[in-house]
Amino acid sequence: MKHARLLSSLATGALLYTAAIGQEARLQVVHNCPDLAAEVVDVYVNGDLFLDDFRYRTARGFTTVPAGVELNIAIAPGTSTSVNDALYTEAFTLAADETYLMVASGTVFSNYMPYQPFSLEVFAGARESASGAGTDVLVMHGSTDAPTVDVYERALANSTIVDDINYPEFAGYLELATEDYILDVRTADGMTTLASYSAPLATLGLQGKAIAVFASGFLDPSMNNDGEPFGLWVALSDGGDLIPLPFAPAQVDMAKIQVIHNSADAAAAVVDIYVNDVLTIPDVAFRTATPFLDVPAGVDLAVGIAPGNSTGAGDIIATFDYNLAANGKYIIVANGIVSGSGYNPNVPFGLNVFDMAREEATDMMNTDVLVIHGSTDAPTVDVAELAFLSGATVIDDLEYGSFAGYLELGTADYILQVQTSDGTPVQTYGAPLATLGLDGAALTVVASGFLDPMMNSNGADFGLWVALASGGELIPLPIVEPPMPMARVQIIHNSADAAAATVDIYVNDAILLEDVAFRTATPFLDVPAGVDLAVGIAPGNSTGAGDIIATFDYNLADGGSYIIVANGIVSGSGYNPSVPFDLNVFDMAREAATDMMNTDVLVIHGSTDAPTVDVAELAFLDGATVIDDLEYGTFAGYLELGTADYALQVQTADGVPVATYSAPLATLGLDGAAITVVASGFLDPMMNSNGSSFGLWVALADGGALVPLPLITNVGLNELEDNALAVSVWPNPANDMLNISVDARDERRVNARMTDMTGRVVIESTNAILNAGENRLMMDLNGLSQGMYTLSLMSEQGIRTIPVQVSR
Repeated sequence: MKHARLLSSLATGALLYTAAIGQEARLQVVHNCPDLAAEVVDVYVNGDLFLDDFRYRTARGFTTVPAGVELNIAIAPGTSTSVNDALYTEAFTLAADETYLMVASGTVFSNYMPYQPFSLEVFAGARESASGAGTDVLVMHGSTDAPTVDVYERALANSTIVDDINYPEFAGYLELATEDYILDVRTADGMTTLASYSAPLATLGLQGKAIAVFASGFLDPSMNNDGEPFGLWVALSDGGDLIPLPFAPAQVDMAKIQVIHNSADAAAAVVDIYVNDVLTIPDVAFRTATPFLDVPAGVDLAVGIAPGNSTGAGDIIATFDYNLAANGKYIIVANGIVSGSGYNPNVPFGLNVFDMAREEATDMMNTDVLVIHGSTDAPTVDVAELAFLSGATVIDDLEYGSFAGYLELGTADYILQVQTSDGTPVQTYGAPLATLGLDGAALTVVASGFLDPMMNSNGADFGLWVALASGGELIPLPIVEPPMPMARVQIIHNSADAAAATVDIYVNDAILLEDVAFRTATPFLDVPAGVDLAVGIAPGNSTGAGDIIATFDYNLADGGSYIIVANGIVSGSGYNPSVPFDLNVFDMAREAATDMMNTDVLVIHGSTDAPTVDVAELAFLDGATVIDDLEYGTFAGYLELGTADYALQVQTADGVPVATYSAPLATLGLDGAAITVVASGFLDPMMNSNGSSFGLWVALADGGALVPLPLITNVGLNELEDNALAVSVWPNPANDMLNISVDARDERRVNARMTDMTGRVVIESTNAILNAGENRLMMDLNGLSQGMYTLSLMSEQGIRTIPVQVSR
């Protein structure tokens, strides 16, 4: 009778297919209901038998079924005679061209704990083969008494591959390389392992396959009618009995080790490595490294070293005992000599261990570099960095067999010089971390080989060699010529003598700069350090070193930064006082501010006829002295000023004002800059061949013409302390008209004056009457060129100045 019903079902299927106008879907059905009453079932579709005697933990292969029509699916006992014996019925309509997995789940009767009612769980998007070259794995939680679980894979560093899956959910496909895995099923907090299973995808030949893995059965059969126990079972796409995944041993604590062979003894050119008398790593060559390997932790390990091509543990020549910490990472370096003679000194063979190894940098913008001294005839050494750190020692007093902890270096191309402990260079190496693309890497640099091969059986020469975390042959660092020591120098021409209006600058009788004009500055230049430099000054358009009129000798520090200011008089007459020409040097120069919110200001007194002076700040600091007793030819160290617009008053040492200047650092956009302010020119040009007038001039770090600070006329400290006027202007930058808003405390008469950067008055308006309260003035700027100007409002009670930018 059942066979007749099967034929009838096929006929019904054909009718449904016709009714659906040829629409099809693909369907696999899996029996994962653990209820003993449903161990064998019949499956009916639209009243006709579809699957006969369908057993628990079996699957039907993917089958073409009608789509786009309602399918009433009924589940009946295996002894059923018709659909009227059904225990469960549910209707489905499948989408055309879709592929489905339908899983019988739960229990039919309620005498299970917990009771999860029978259901047909459907997954759309099932696969009959892998989407790539690996194995595609769909996971379903089908165990009624199992909690929410995670699935971990041990070989993938215990990573979670299925997270927080509940009964009866599916986890989407895992697209795995076809390998043999070990799976730990854990509670959702990751703290308790419920069971562990082997998933031998490679051993089972499942490459290119798509499979479904089901959590099946009961964690506690005693509470569930002694039903089938929990396990992981696999359904193949062509159906048949589900395949149980075998139990795996419980998780073993593991550690990671990398072994680096650095014994330069020819007798140890190739070695075999045994662990507990088992050959573990054969044929390890000198200057090669293993990758990081997983090894058991918390157990005694006897690591034995034998010659290459050894025949067994009886060939071991040295054994070293370890017990590694769980999850620890170790680098083990084989160093020293195994031969009884032929090497001087004969340092015994040993394994040097670093127990805080890294497989990658702690910051992916860096390269983390571990260094070990493994050269038996090299003394205790230092390592200096020459490219970026000005020869600073980065490793100090490194002895044979010892490690220097990780250097966390920005990934760049470095130059490393190995030195004896007294600083004598041994050799210099390039370390091209950036060129080699080692950002994010952790590596080990090994001092390897012999300084004197002739005394060591003509063994390998000394060098620095790099082991990567991935292992393989060590990479030699190239020997390079040490870079020439360099310093940075800016030269500012501030000699106001007309005979030195332009000069040529020579270094060691070779022309360096031609036609350097008064009140100009070079950018910061790279010049040799640690050598004698004769800096010669000659008139502009000189024809050679024979025209040099003054020479100054220097020996600059490697990595030093200098500002050199040319001051004084070269002429024999016409200047009073006739201060001899000189180069004044500041040896702690800056090219940028130490705080990007500040402007760092260095001041030099370079005016030959100006007395010793003070400098007071009037706008913000209530006339406080910021530079005290500055003599001609001397520097005042850097003022680290918040970037704002200041008013600087030059005063004689007894406080008499000489002149006041605007220092519009904010308006000029000098935040983050380091500048040099030069007192320049003559207080009394008539006594100095009608030379340039006194002023304060600014040299920027990138050089060029010095920038004059605007002169603020008729200003004294008492005037600036008057707060009776509140002044604002707009727009600023301005184009044609400038609006001036003045809030006056009382009625007064004011003069408005606009001056350019040289202090020349370009617009002036006199005798404007201000009423108490808000006043509005306007100034026509159409006659002015683009640039910086200073607006001054002057009354009997005081003065207010505001920098104004004119834009065209």
